[in-house]
Order: sequence, then structure tokens, then C-alpha cells
Amino acid sequence: MSYIGFMKALHKKTCGLCCTKLINFGVTIGRTEILHDINLHIHCGELTALIGPNGAGKTTLLKAILGEIKHTGELHFLDAEDCLRTPVVGYVPQRIDFEPGSPISVLDLFSACSSSWPVCLGHSQRMREQASASLASVQAEHLLNRCLGGLSGGELQRVLLAMALDSSPDLLLLDEPVSGIDVQGKDMFYDLISHLRRKYDLSIILVSHDWGLVSHYADRIVLLDRTVQCCGTPQEVFSNEQVLQAYGPAAQEDMAPLRMKPQIIHRSGGVQA
Repeated sequence: MSYIGFMKALHKKTCGLCCTKLINFGVTIGRTEILHDINLHIHCGELTALIGPNGAGKTTLLKAILGEIKHTGELHFLDAEDCLRTPVVGYVPQRIDFEPGSPISVLDLFSACSSSWPVCLGHSQRMREQASASLASVQAEHLLNRCLGGLSGGELQRVLLAMALDSSPDLLLLDEPVSGIDVQGKDMFYDLISHLRRKYDLSIILVSHDWGLVSHYADRIVLLDRTVQCCGTPQEVFSNEQVLQAYGPAAQEDMAPLRMKPQIIHRSGGVQA
């Protein structure tokens, strides 16, 4: 498929997934309760940021939504007619493990993940065009033939994002996607995510420890610590005195600029500083 054809197909297939509902959702591994009583509604076109301390269960929640971990409670995906459906889910992990000196290229990675054809036997023209189109959607088509070990943190995250978007997902899960990336790279990545979310009506759940940064891009913040401690717009969550007291002076300093800024309403109904 050509780049133009890919973009037309992606534009035509807007999300259609109106709501992801987690009802009394929980995860217990062995005798350890990781998550309990999670109740969330995540709507189309929204960027929802999960924040909270280490060990709060943020990554576990994403993996349970993916089906990699068993859960209790209910997980429903509802379409525009309020009917249950099975969504397409894209996932960007915190990192992928590979040998830094490995000759594996970006094209090799795409081929290995989307085809049973042995990478050592080369790549078809169709695979090359598909990978190039996916990379173009995140402004990274120039990375197609680069080796993974030669990519910067930001470039690698763009590649992983392109792979997650390859199937035109309804729901996109991002687990600390900007960990280890410099400040400029983080802003570029979040700008890209915001553009994709608005243009294609994606539902995005993003795990982050960077409260200040997500406050400028998220429609909604969920403070998670084994259960939902607080949920609302960035302004609501970061103005909550209990949240500020619980997370100390550092959190108050990070959020001070947010409390001074006016709010802008997105077309999706979210609020941004």
C-alpha cells in the first residue's frame, strides 16, 4: 500500500469505539492484590494519563487490558450504538530488549512482527511499502533502513509507535513512552500523540511519571495507587489539596504553572492547560 493509500484508509477508519469501561476491575497475582475496584470510562478522542508512585499498578493495568494478565471485574468496549465489540488495541512498551550492536534494522523489526516470512530471506516490496507508510504516519520514514542500535531514544519510540499504529487501532496503550528521552524529544512525542489522537479519534491511555508534562497534553488524569485515588481534568486533579499533600512539595512545584494557566477546551471535550 502506498503512503497516500495508507493515510486515506486510516482517515476513513476513524475510531468508532465510543467507550472503554472498566467496572470493579482488579488484578490479583498469587496472594497479592495488585489492583482493586478500578472504575473508569475512557472515551473516543481522549488522552488519559495514568500517574502514581512506583508499584501503583499502572503497567499491570495496561497488561490486564491487553489480556496478558487475568483480571476480575468487567472490561467492556462499546461502539456508537452502545453495542459490545472487540477493539483493535495498539501497545507501546517501556522498552524493547536487543543487542546494541545487532545489525537488525527497522524494516527487519517490522517484518518480524507482521509476517511469518523469515527476515533472513529478504523483504517483499509490499512489506517495505507497508513499513514505510506506517513510519510516515509518525514522520519517521527516513528510519526505515537504520539499525535499531543506532537510533536515539526518541527515534526508537517513534518506530514502536508506528508499529502500534500499523493496524489502525481503536485503543492505544503507551507505557512510559518518553522514558529516557530529552525534554525537546518529549515535547515532540507528545505533540505527535496529540495530533494523532485528534485526527483519528483515538482513545489513548498513557502511563507517565512526568506530572508537569502530561498536565499540558492530557484530557484526563487518573491518579492510581492500587485503586483510583483521584480522576478528572488536569486542573481538577492537580488542584486537589489531598493529592498535593500526599505527594509533597515537589508535586506542588511541578503543578504551580498549571494552576496559573487558563483552560482550553478541546473539540473532544477534554481540557488542556
